[in-house]
Amino acid sequence: MQVLAQNQLRLDVSLIDYVLLALYFAFVLGIGYLARRSVSTSLDFFLSGRSLPAWMTGLAFISANLGAIEIMGMSATGAEYGMPTMHYFWAAAIPAMLFLGIVMMPFYYGSKVRSVPEFMLRRFGPTTHLVNGITFAVAQVLIAGVNLYLLGSIVNVLLGWPLWVSVVVAALIVLSYTTLGGLSAAIYNEVLQFFVIIAALLPLTITGLVKVGGWQGLVDKVDAGPGGAEQMSAWPATELTGFNNGFLSVVGIIFGLGFVLGFGYWTTNFVEVQRAMASKSMSAARRTPIIGAFAKMFIPFIVIVPGMIAAVAIPDLTAYKQTGQGNVDYNDALLLLMRDLLPNGVLGIAITGLLAAFMAGMAANLSSFNTVFTYDIWQSYIVKEKPDHYYLNLGRWVTVGATIVAIGTAFIAAGYSNLMDYLQQLFSFFNAPLFATFILGLLWKRMTPAAGWTGLVAGTLSAISVFALAETGVFNLPGQGASFVGAGTAFVVDIAVSVVVSLATQPKPAAQLVGLVHSLTPKESLRHSTTGEDAGWYRSPGLLAGVVLAITIILNIAFG
Repeated sequence: MQVLAQNQLRLDVSLIDYVLLALYFAFVLGIGYLARRSVSTSLDFFLSGRSLPAWMTGLAFISANLGAIEIMGMSATGAEYGMPTMHYFWAAAIPAMLFLGIVMMPFYYGSKVRSVPEFMLRRFGPTTHLVNGITFAVAQVLIAGVNLYLLGSIVNVLLGWPLWVSVVVAALIVLSYTTLGGLSAAIYNEVLQFFVIIAALLPLTITGLVKVGGWQGLVDKVDAGPGGAEQMSAWPATELTGFNNGFLSVVGIIFGLGFVLGFGYWTTNFVEVQRAMASKSMSAARRTPIIGAFAKMFIPFIVIVPGMIAAVAIPDLTAYKQTGQGNVDYNDALLLLMRDLLPNGVLGIAITGLLAAFMAGMAANLSSFNTVFTYDIWQSYIVKEKPDHYYLNLGRWVTVGATIVAIGTAFIAAGYSNLMDYLQQLFSFFNAPLFATFILGLLWKRMTPAAGWTGLVAGTLSAISVFALAETGVFNLPGQGASFVGAGTAFVVDIAVSVVVSLATQPKPAAQLVGLVHSLTPKESLRHSTTGEDAGWYRSPGLLAGVVLAITIILNIAFG
């Protein structure tokens, strides 16, 4: 990304825009201060005392994902590839979110674990637990760096400060409320941020469509531009996947993106799972990702579509798409659209929405990082059996440390013209092998502790190898093909290594796997309550998931 303080990206901000920003930050810091009063134990700090209702954790679930990945990354990918970007939502996210709610959450919530790595500890043992804890921690500070870089970039555009100053100031804002109130502060702010983000992006989408002559005008302009009519159809998405063959491209979307990357992210990523685990009951925990899925279905229309509009309506970006040269790139799509279309006041809301999105994403990364580092690394292997207050204080200091590291990793993101390329590579390294180990261990009681960590390591190394081969030109995988192939390779290698190692090593006794392996877990323990606050047909996770799936299928057909 070019330095965002260049004249062509400077936003014409007035006093009213600054007032709106100041009010928002006052609310954010006030929420953090008030949430601190409810934090007296480490469980309060890391998991909100398991006391939050489903509607709140559901909105926080989706808001935590509305960071750089969704807002700038998806708008950039929409500007570059068009409608095929919808697959990140309708193929990669929705099915996995429903699977998490229906199948996975009973195991997570019922086992009363405090994190996904802790679940791996019970299923496989300390070596797998440590490998998972370390790789997850590394992934979170890298991803937090993406959110922080973009957050600092907006401050850079707004005030003209040097980028490094903007990054540090942005980090301090998120650090303040996350350190004060822990997960509760993060979740309360994520609920607020969800509505702020919608209020920011919806007017931008509507105004953009008016500028290009409505939906048909957008279709005509995209058809006439680089990429042509294929960019208005979600399938077969050959430009996105990097495969020239339509059949292989569809396989890449369904298996590489939809199954391996999608299920790997949504079902094992503690950033998301942590929100559901903060719910007050198993029923609420199961409904959390399903409630999030209702919103997730329609987010593309206020994230991807503005990127597509920017690519045909903003001359600077249109020229970049045609030639690959210029002072802007795809990551600037939303900023360029805001600069040209929004009046003062509405511009302030839009800027606030972007800042809210990046803060939600970074806060989610920090709150999950401090939980895993404190519980799964420090308490398990470095300093054991200390009083609870010790780990509560440590969690706050870990949050400070993670923020400092994220400031450093923020600048890694600067080398990518489309940040989704970077994010998908990270997911292929960390999420794809974890999902393979997790799902095989859940379904196959014969899988052994040794297979747990060897499969993880082998899968991660294979994904890194595919990335290295693509970067050096051995494989020709343009677009995001390297991440799709890497994810698929990691999954297959992980499964293969796990099976071979399992057949050569000793499994854990069946009695130790109750609640951790599907076939050994009594069905009664996986059922949720249907009385009291969990009563009512409209609270049925199965019914809600069916409605979401039906609407998603209709959307795929309508825009396919």
